[in-house]
Amino acid sequence: MSEKIMFDCERMRYPNTGLYHFCLQLGKALQKQVNFDEEIAFYIPESEKNIFGQDAKFLTHHSLHKYLFPSMRKASLWHCTYQNTNYFPFRKNIPIVLTVHDLNFLYDPNLKEGKTDKLLRQLQYKINRANHIVAISHYVLNDLGKHLSLEGKSTSVIYNGCNVDDSIPIEEPEISYDQPFLFTIGTITEKKNFHVLPALLVGNDYKLIISGIEHSKAYKQLIIEEAKKSGVSERLIFTGPITENDKKWLLKNCLAFLFPSTAEGFGLPVIEAMYFGKPILLSSCTSLPEIGGDCAYYFDNFEPEHMRSVLQNSLEDYKKNLPLEKIKTRGRSFSWETAAAQYIKIYRTLIK
Repeated sequence: MSEKIMFDCERMRYPNTGLYHFCLQLGKALQKQVNFDEEIAFYIPESEKNIFGQDAKFLTHHSLHKYLFPSMRKASLWHCTYQNTNYFPFRKNIPIVLTVHDLNFLYDPNLKEGKTDKLLRQLQYKINRANHIVAISHYVLNDLGKHLSLEGKSTSVIYNGCNVDDSIPIEEPEISYDQPFLFTIGTITEKKNFHVLPALLVGNDYKLIISGIEHSKAYKQLIIEEAKKSGVSERLIFTGPITENDKKWLLKNCLAFLFPSTAEGFGLPVIEAMYFGKPILLSSCTSLPEIGGDCAYYFDNFEPEHMRSVLQNSLEDYKKNLPLEKIKTRGRSFSWETAAAQYIKIYRTLIK
């Protein structure tokens, strides 16, 4: 009888998000690496049930599972892929692997202290029940150790992989850009810190392209107001969510990729930009220096003069030293195949 590993893809209810692609890419890599006596089954929304193939085993996600979790009699292990999920088999007698992506709620100024405490308690319950905790960066694991108890728990750091599939040709989007442009992508929300970027357009003719889901209309308006203050609003472009093809085109053709986030457990777009060997400018906050290493440039603060100086110096250094292959090599070292092999090793220690 084969061992059935249940892989939680509940967050695939939300396309165009990092968690959607985490589940998709890791799930595909796991399928390729399990042994003949192992089986990956997916806990997945109805809309995505065939994304892992017509023959893939799955359990359909339902909102009622918050209150009455489905039977786990045939499951050997549950992999919870999102730390704040409402769908967790607390009372099921199976091993659980829990992946923690970040504790970003701790750094959200809009959350009241009571809400933060509640989220910490809920995560602690999951940690207490889980058999193995995986953090997606050493920064996240250290953050867990500071704010929660990991006593007696097995822990690992497993980096995410790069989402770029170069077997698929990149087609030019319906709207393309001839003028040099700076690019960033992510949910339009305060923690991404995008409002500091329009100041980088002062003194040049670059455009700034921001792609991603609009989570906060008020925050988007703040970005627009900052562009107006700098007199560059006509060169600020919001695309909204974009396809994988258009994202790859923008990454490949941008002058530089910017990611000034102040709360980041990993930063998947960073390694995607590395894949194309682009100049990458990051904040020096949270996990980003761990991911970018010496293949990125960093903003030490967000004062406009400092940021413009970093941009200019970075572009000059990139042009002079041409570290393209070094950057590409680092980007491609983050592999979903490697991540899957590390997760499978954990699974086998818990079910064998």
